[in-house]
Amino acid sequence: MTPLPAGIRSRFAAGVNGLRLHFLEAGFEHRGRPCLLLLHGFPELAYSWRKVMLPLAAAGYHVVAPDQRGYGLTTGWDGAYDGDVGSFRFLNLVRDTIGLVHALGHPRVAGLVGHDFGSPLAAWCAVVRPDVFPAVALMSAPFAGTPSLPFGTADGHAAAPAPAFFGAIPHAALSALPRPRKHYQWYYSTRAADADMRDCPQGIPAFLRAYYHVKSADWPENRPFALRDWTAEEFAKLPAYYIMDRDRNMAETVAPDMPSPAQIAACRWLPDEELAVYGEAFARTGFQGGLNWYRCATDPRYAAELEVFAGRTIDVPSVFIAGRADWGPLQKPGDLEAMQARGCTRMLGVHWVDGAGHWVQQEQPEATARLLLDFLQAT
Repeated sequence: MTPLPAGIRSRFAAGVNGLRLHFLEAGFEHRGRPCLLLLHGFPELAYSWRKVMLPLAAAGYHVVAPDQRGYGLTTGWDGAYDGDVGSFRFLNLVRDTIGLVHALGHPRVAGLVGHDFGSPLAAWCAVVRPDVFPAVALMSAPFAGTPSLPFGTADGHAAAPAPAFFGAIPHAALSALPRPRKHYQWYYSTRAADADMRDCPQGIPAFLRAYYHVKSADWPENRPFALRDWTAEEFAKLPAYYIMDRDRNMAETVAPDMPSPAQIAACRWLPDEELAVYGEAFARTGFQGGLNWYRCATDPRYAAELEVFAGRTIDVPSVFIAGRADWGPLQKPGDLEAMQARGCTRMLGVHWVDGAGHWVQQEQPEATARLLLDFLQAT
């Protein structure tokens, strides 16, 4: 593994909700510092936060980034497709997060930051335990709010359908388009997805290089705009890494956009020696652990569990940060607006970072760290 930057160390915490949880930390030299917890997404690692951890620690925080359940050096999770999928549901992931905070000796954190799939997890942490997570920064994936329940039906009013966590995707209509398509989150929920990426012809490092490239600001086709509605025709305007060709897997989808050797050499935010950290990790674990998060999120059984929190909002201070070239915040029409109007009652800002796509904390770490510190100082 590439040596960590000086000032960042690697440790483990045993007995965290059945996990031996691996994490990176900075600002550990002085006890009693307020804790910042950073939650990564897919396909990422604790290592994805390496570029912002030291600036945040320099501001006086104990900064902690775990390899989440299903990832990296964390063990104790079931990576079989037919295994304990329910352990990857949101409420159990919240339990993982609280367990780590307590294992570190903190009764609460000063702030919780989540990127990609770590963003909805951070949001649910703030919904369920605002006393432990009194400030939350959501990155790249907006939180549209808690599920709704049928209201007023005892008086004869018609019940509005309560959408699943990822919404009512028009799957049949996507498949029926002249260029048949499918939604990547449901593809990620299939049995084939892990092997498609783990055993792809180009190899895991090349697959990851292309995947990271096409979702970054380095790919010139990333010019996001808001979709008008939830129709197949509108969804088909998204890049193929979100709305895939029906008969292609993800490795096949991104392969044509593999950056050239010159582009790779010019990629300062992810040089080959840092990409190798991801390649080695996913070669060892495969992708099924991370994919199980999608399986829980797209399964109505686990969405129904979250209806216990119907009507709850995020009432702690919050902020949203994303790269200006990131399609993630706009991939689900209306979610960004719903987050600001209903999901978060004390949102202090929505910030778009120039020169960044989906991997904002890696592509533009200085700007990301500055926005996070400004937010924390305002809470």
